[in-house]
Amino acid sequence: MNNITFEQIYILGHSINDNEIYQQYHYPEMLHRYDSNFIQWKKMPTLIQLKEIEQAFRTFHKANEQHHLKFIFPANEKISDEVTNYLKAENYEMGYLELYIIQPSAFTVAKKVTIDIQFVTDSNVEDFLKLQYDEDLKYGEGFAKDKQHLLLRQFQERSKQQIIACYDGIPAGSAELIVRADTVEIDNIFVIKELQRKGIGGQIQRFVMDNYEHKTVILLADGEDTAREMYQKQNYVYQGFRFEVLKVEN
Repeated sequence: MNNITFEQIYILGHSINDNEIYQQYHYPEMLHRYDSNFIQWKKMPTLIQLKEIEQAFRTFHKANEQHHLKFIFPANEKISDEVTNYLKAENYEMGYLELYIIQPSAFTVAKKVTIDIQFVTDSNVEDFLKLQYDEDLKYGEGFAKDKQHLLLRQFQERSKQQIIACYDGIPAGSAELIVRADTVEIDNIFVIKELQRKGIGGQIQRFVMDNYEHKTVILLADGEDTAREMYQKQNYVYQGFRFEVLKVEN
């Protein structure tokens, strides 16, 4: 099994500042996509370093009419109590992600022919886009519209493989895949609320396993979400964690 780390996770964004302490990502195509506009620490910062970079980061984002601050901390390291207390006092939302991998032959979910999974093509791209738009509206209409342009651009450029799932003919869920020489990363997998708990998410993954049987499959799970327990039951192998914090300012 490949040695996979967070460094291999796909980032949609441009590196605009890279030094010994941190790397800053910026994505003017979607300024309000938190996962594309952030600072990733290479070393765990002291409180003094955090405050200094935080202020510079805030100034940069305000100049670009961005209203959030997101920091990603080094993998498999705990944040110091001093920094944690400051982040909490400043009303940052704190969370962590877990990294999992699996070899397709180890995946435990059997195929269900009643759930139709397909790659997105010219014939179903409109269904895919509408499904995504409806899901993204919870983040605001502006974000949902910007995401449509991104998804259509990725479809035309084939920079990502896109998947759509239908249940009884109804578009029900989707995922995006980042395919590399030895790995395939499952990104943005979701099932609409009305059709959850019907095995659709598992069938999306089954589709990936069947189509990329010789690659290592990668996914990230919210460390506080029950989905991580499902992944463990499906034979995914835990690879590590990292903390992330987010603050949305007025």
